[in-house]
Amino acid sequence: MSAPVVAFAGSDDPSAPLVVLLHGRGSHEREILTLSGRLPAGFAYAAVRAPIAEGAGFAWFQNRGIGRPVASSLRTGMDWFRVWLDGVAPSDRPVHLIGFSGGAAFAGGLVLDDPARYAGAAILYGTLPFDAGVPVEPGRLTGVRVAVAQGEHDTVIPRELLDRTWHYLTEESGADTLARRDPVGHGIAEPALESVAGWLRESVK
Repeated sequence: MSAPVVAFAGSDDPSAPLVVLLHGRGSHEREILTLSGRLPAGFAYAAVRAPIAEGAGFAWFQNRGIGRPVASSLRTGMDWFRVWLDGVAPSDRPVHLIGFSGGAAFAGGLVLDDPARYAGAAILYGTLPFDAGVPVEPGRLTGVRVAVAQGEHDTVIPRELLDRTWHYLTEESGADTLARRDPVGHGIAEPALESVAGWLRESVK
């Protein structure tokens, strides 16, 4: 795989906390980068383009079905991402992941694979990558700050996976979890985005 295409916004201070924005399946980095304008100042924002071309956009991994990554494909993508991340953010630089839909599953895979590497992860309108080769035992995310937002009327991500993600993050993972459900479908509700912005602000207090 070639080096990722990345779009940046926010602070250009190399020591500023880094927020990595991970777009949904079939989208691209420029679309999710627009969220940075609604998120707090003082952070560096990097929107990464997923490595697999799909339709008019890109995807993070091959699927066995919606929300169900092929384990080998997820591993290849995560290893590729980590090469990039470790080159731009030394281990003492705080890194937050914010993923939407397919990007939420990818963010979940990354933080489950190496919880100590990340200051936090926001899993927005997506599922964790269960049964895809990453650990999901109880307590896996102890000490990690996590935000999860779901749409009560989401018909894209299977409800079984949304419910399993909610239960794991709020009951089993050990994470410090901010969780909300809003009466929307498969899209980021304004109150949820405001909550994520507040969640980021709290991380630097």
